[in-house]
Amino acid sequence: MLGLLTAVDQDATLTQRGVAARLGIALGMANAYLKRCIRKGLVKVSQIPRRRYAYYLTPQGLSEKTRLTAEYFSNSLRFFRMARVEYAELLNTLSRRQAKRVAFCGVSELSEIASLCAGEAGVEVAGILDLAETSIKSQVGHLVVSDVRALGVFDAILITDFIDGPASLEKLQAVLPAECILAPKMLGLSTRAAGAVME
Repeated sequence: MLGLLTAVDQDATLTQRGVAARLGIALGMANAYLKRCIRKGLVKVSQIPRRRYAYYLTPQGLSEKTRLTAEYFSNSLRFFRMARVEYAELLNTLSRRQAKRVAFCGVSELSEIASLCAGEAGVEVAGILDLAETSIKSQVGHLVVSDVRALGVFDAILITDFIDGPASLEKLQAVLPAECILAPKMLGLSTRAAGAVME
Protein backbone atom coordinates (compact mmCIF):
# COMPACT_ATOMS: atom_id res chain seq x y z
CA MET A 1 0.00 0.00 0.00
CA LEU A 2 2.83 2.39 0.88
CA GLY A 3 4.58 1.60 -2.38
CA LEU A 4 1.44 2.29 -4.38
CA LEU A 5 0.70 5.59 -2.63
CA THR A 6 4.31 6.67 -3.10
CA ALA A 7 4.25 5.74 -6.80
CA VAL A 8 1.02 7.69 -7.38
CA ASP A 9 2.35 10.67 -5.42
CA GLN A 10 5.53 10.75 -7.52
CA ASP A 11 3.84 10.37 -10.92
CA ALA A 12 0.16 11.16 -11.52
CA THR A 13 0.42 9.92 -15.11
CA LEU A 14 1.48 6.45 -13.98
CA THR A 15 -0.62 3.69 -15.57
CA GLN A 16 -1.78 0.53 -13.81
CA ARG A 17 0.85 -1.32 -15.83
CA GLY A 18 3.44 1.19 -14.60
CA VAL A 19 2.32 0.70 -10.99
CA ALA A 20 2.60 -3.08 -11.41
CA ALA A 21 6.11 -2.77 -12.88
CA ARG A 22 7.31 -0.34 -10.22
CA LEU A 23 6.01 -2.50 -7.36
CA GLY A 24 6.98 -5.81 -8.97
CA ILE A 25 3.45 -7.21 -8.77
CA ALA A 26 0.96 -8.60 -11.29
CA LEU A 27 -1.23 -6.18 -13.23
CA GLY A 28 -4.38 -7.65 -11.65
CA MET A 29 -2.93 -7.06 -8.18
CA ALA A 30 -2.09 -3.44 -9.07
CA ASN A 31 -5.66 -2.99 -10.32
CA ALA A 32 -7.08 -4.43 -7.09
CA TYR A 33 -4.87 -2.20 -4.91
CA LEU A 34 -5.79 0.91 -6.91
CA LYS A 35 -9.51 0.11 -6.66
CA ARG A 36 -9.13 -0.41 -2.92
CA CYS A 37 -7.37 2.94 -2.53
CA ILE A 38 -10.06 4.67 -4.59
CA ARG A 39 -12.84 3.08 -2.46
CA LYS A 40 -11.08 4.22 0.72
CA GLY A 41 -10.80 7.76 -0.61
CA LEU A 42 -7.00 7.71 -0.69
CA VAL A 43 -6.66 8.06 -4.47
CA LYS A 44 -8.75 9.96 -7.03
CA VAL A 45 -8.87 9.03 -10.68
CA SER A 46 -9.64 11.20 -13.69
CA GLN A 47 -9.74 10.32 -17.37
CA ILE A 48 -7.25 11.93 -19.67
CA PRO A 49 -7.13 11.73 -23.49
CA ARG A 50 -6.60 8.43 -25.31
CA ARG A 51 -8.55 6.30 -22.82
CA ARG A 52 -5.94 6.78 -20.11
CA TYR A 53 -6.40 7.65 -16.47
CA ALA A 54 -4.52 9.92 -14.12
CA TYR A 55 -4.28 8.99 -10.44
CA TYR A 56 -3.54 11.42 -7.66
CA LEU A 57 -3.54 11.33 -3.88
CA THR A 58 -6.32 12.96 -1.90
CA PRO A 59 -5.47 14.80 1.34
CA GLN A 60 -6.53 11.61 3.13
CA GLY A 61 -4.18 9.65 0.86
CA LEU A 62 -1.27 11.95 1.70
CA SER A 63 -2.03 11.53 5.39
CA GLU A 64 -2.18 7.73 5.05
CA LYS A 65 1.11 7.73 3.10
CA THR A 66 2.77 9.70 5.92
CA ARG A 67 1.35 7.32 8.54
CA LEU A 68 2.47 4.22 6.62
CA THR A 69 5.95 5.69 6.09
CA ALA A 70 6.34 6.33 9.83
CA GLU A 71 5.08 2.81 10.58
CA TYR A 72 7.50 1.31 8.05
CA PHE A 73 10.51 3.06 9.61
CA SER A 74 9.37 2.14 13.11
CA ASN A 75 9.03 -1.53 12.10
CA SER A 76 12.41 -1.42 10.31
CA LEU A 77 14.12 -0.05 13.41
CA ARG A 78 12.41 -2.65 15.61
CA PHE A 79 13.48 -5.39 13.15
CA PHE A 80 17.09 -4.14 13.18
CA ARG A 81 17.20 -4.04 16.99
CA MET A 82 15.71 -7.53 17.35
CA ALA A 83 18.10 -8.97 14.78
CA ARG A 84 21.09 -7.29 16.40
CA VAL A 85 20.21 -8.64 19.86
CA GLU A 86 19.56 -12.20 18.64
CA TYR A 87 22.66 -12.48 16.43
CA ALA A 88 24.81 -10.91 19.16
CA GLU A 89 23.55 -13.54 21.64
CA LEU A 90 24.32 -16.39 19.24
CA LEU A 91 27.77 -15.08 18.34
CA ASN A 92 28.74 -14.25 21.93
CA THR A 93 27.74 -17.78 22.97
CA LEU A 94 29.82 -19.21 20.14
CA SER A 95 32.76 -17.03 21.19
CA ARG A 96 32.50 -18.28 24.78
CA ARG A 97 32.55 -21.83 23.36
CA GLN A 98 35.85 -21.00 21.62
CA ALA A 99 34.39 -20.77 18.10
CA LYS A 100 36.86 -18.91 15.90
CA ARG A 101 35.20 -18.87 12.45
CA VAL A 102 31.56 -18.71 11.42
CA ALA A 103 29.74 -18.49 8.11
CA PHE A 104 26.35 -17.08 7.21
CA CYS A 105 23.73 -18.60 4.94
CA GLY A 106 21.74 -15.97 3.07
CA VAL A 107 22.69 -12.63 1.52
CA SER A 108 20.41 -10.09 3.19
CA GLU A 109 20.23 -7.29 5.71
CA LEU A 110 20.51 -10.02 8.35
CA SER A 111 23.95 -11.09 7.09
CA GLU A 112 25.06 -7.45 7.37
CA ILE A 113 23.77 -7.25 10.95
CA ALA A 114 25.29 -10.62 11.86
CA SER A 115 28.61 -9.48 10.40
CA LEU A 116 28.65 -6.47 12.72
CA CYS A 117 27.86 -8.72 15.67
CA ALA A 118 30.63 -11.17 14.70
CA GLY A 119 33.18 -8.37 14.77
CA GLU A 120 32.00 -7.29 18.22
CA ALA A 121 32.16 -10.90 19.48
CA GLY A 122 35.68 -11.36 18.08
CA VAL A 123 34.61 -14.13 15.70
CA GLU A 124 35.98 -14.26 12.15
CA VAL A 125 33.53 -14.54 9.25
CA ALA A 126 34.51 -17.27 6.76
CA GLY A 127 32.06 -15.96 4.17
CA ILE A 128 28.43 -15.96 3.15
CA LEU A 129 26.71 -18.90 1.49
CA ASP A 130 24.20 -17.81 -1.15
CA LEU A 131 21.92 -20.76 -1.89
CA ALA A 132 19.77 -18.53 -4.13
CA GLU A 133 22.84 -18.15 -6.37
CA THR A 134 22.49 -14.43 -7.05
CA SER A 135 25.21 -12.53 -8.89
CA ILE A 136 26.48 -10.93 -5.67
CA LYS A 137 30.18 -11.74 -5.12
CA SER A 138 30.76 -9.98 -1.80
CA GLN A 139 28.84 -8.30 0.98
CA VAL A 140 30.26 -6.07 3.71
CA GLY A 141 33.74 -7.23 2.76
CA HIS A 142 32.96 -10.95 2.93
CA LEU A 143 33.17 -13.40 0.05
CA VAL A 144 29.78 -14.68 -1.18
CA VAL A 145 29.82 -18.26 -2.51
CA SER A 146 27.21 -20.72 -3.76
CA ASP A 147 28.97 -23.89 -2.53
CA VAL A 148 29.48 -24.55 1.18
CA ARG A 149 32.87 -26.16 0.46
CA ALA A 150 34.19 -22.82 -0.80
CA LEU A 151 33.85 -21.41 2.74
CA GLY A 152 36.71 -23.55 4.03
CA VAL A 153 36.79 -24.53 7.70
CA PHE A 154 34.25 -22.95 10.06
CA ASP A 155 32.80 -23.79 13.48
CA ALA A 156 29.17 -22.84 12.82
CA ILE A 157 26.91 -21.45 10.14
CA LEU A 158 24.18 -18.95 11.03
CA ILE A 159 21.08 -18.67 8.89
CA THR A 160 20.63 -15.09 7.67
CA ASP A 161 18.05 -15.84 4.98
CA PHE A 162 14.75 -14.24 6.03
CA ILE A 163 13.08 -14.78 2.65
CA ASP A 164 13.26 -18.59 2.63
CA GLY A 165 14.89 -19.65 5.91
CA PRO A 166 13.18 -23.08 6.04
CA ALA A 167 14.53 -24.03 2.59
CA SER A 168 18.02 -22.85 3.57
CA LEU A 169 17.84 -24.87 6.78
CA GLU A 170 16.78 -27.98 4.87
CA LYS A 171 19.61 -27.62 2.34
CA LEU A 172 22.18 -27.07 5.08
CA GLN A 173 20.97 -30.09 7.06
CA ALA A 174 21.55 -32.25 3.97
CA VAL A 175 25.29 -31.42 3.95
CA LEU A 176 26.26 -30.31 7.48
CA PRO A 177 25.92 -31.70 11.02
CA ALA A 178 22.84 -30.23 12.73
CA GLU A 179 24.86 -29.01 15.73
CA CYS A 180 26.79 -26.48 13.64
CA ILE A 181 23.66 -24.88 12.08
CA LEU A 182 22.24 -21.99 14.10
CA ALA A 183 19.27 -19.68 13.59
CA PRO A 184 17.92 -16.75 15.62
CA LYS A 185 14.45 -17.12 17.13
CA MET A 186 13.10 -14.28 14.99
CA LEU A 187 13.28 -16.48 11.87
CA GLY A 188 10.80 -18.90 13.42
CA LEU A 189 12.87 -21.96 12.57
CA SER A 190 12.88 -24.90 14.92
CA THR A 191 15.93 -24.30 17.10
CA ARG A 192 16.16 -28.01 17.88
CA ALA A 193 16.21 -28.84 14.17
CA ALA A 194 18.67 -26.01 13.58
CA GLY A 195 20.97 -27.16 16.35
CA ALA A 196 20.64 -23.76 18.03
CA VAL A 197 20.20 -25.06 21.56
CA MET A 198 21.84 -22.27 23.49
CA GLU A 199 22.47 -22.48 27.25
